[in-house]
Amino acid sequence: MRPFFKTWLTICLLMPLAAHATNREQRLPNVNGYTPKSHASAPSSKSKKTAPTLTSKSSLVPPMASKESSNVLSRAVNVLGTPYRWGGSSPSKGFDCSGLVKYAFNDATFDLPRTSNAMASGHGEKVDRKDLKPGDLIFFNIKSRRVNHVAIYLGNDRFIHAPRRGKSVSIDTLKKPYWEKHYVVAKRVLPKEQNA
Repeated sequence: MRPFFKTWLTICLLMPLAAHATNREQRLPNVNGYTPKSHASAPSSKSKKTAPTLTSKSSLVPPMASKESSNVLSRAVNVLGTPYRWGGSSPSKGFDCSGLVKYAFNDATFDLPRTSNAMASGHGEKVDRKDLKPGDLIFFNIKSRRVNHVAIYLGNDRFIHAPRRGKSVSIDTLKKPYWEKHYVVAKRVLPKEQNA
């Protein structure tokens, strides 16, 4: 009976830790327009202007998106908060921008190249910025003349990406002057019949 007791005690002690580790990014749903803050802090005069707090990952995926683009967006949104890592392509190891895209499109019926520049030059059809749909890829040139950053369009001028070292997978907006300045092209890589 003693080994059974040890096993039972181990399970009781480790289950809360395992649950916490696997659910680190889940948030409480928005109820009646009220979202409780997770950390109360005094206002700071040096506080940075940040994006609005997001309440539920499922609400980030537009309801009118096709099934395939919804799957892509869901996979990307589910890894929000995963740390950036150059060359990373999994939630356990972290993501760089193109690694996040490859991970999100993993179940799609085609294989994307590994780098953002290769994705921009050889795959999909070019899309005007005003015609962007959820699941389209958006390409930027940062510190270079060629494409070296990619993101997945969510809708309403928002996109999800793995920005840079020291940051994590996050949602940003094309309305920011920085992203407007570095925007290069958008591509639709999902099959046409899925986007109709």
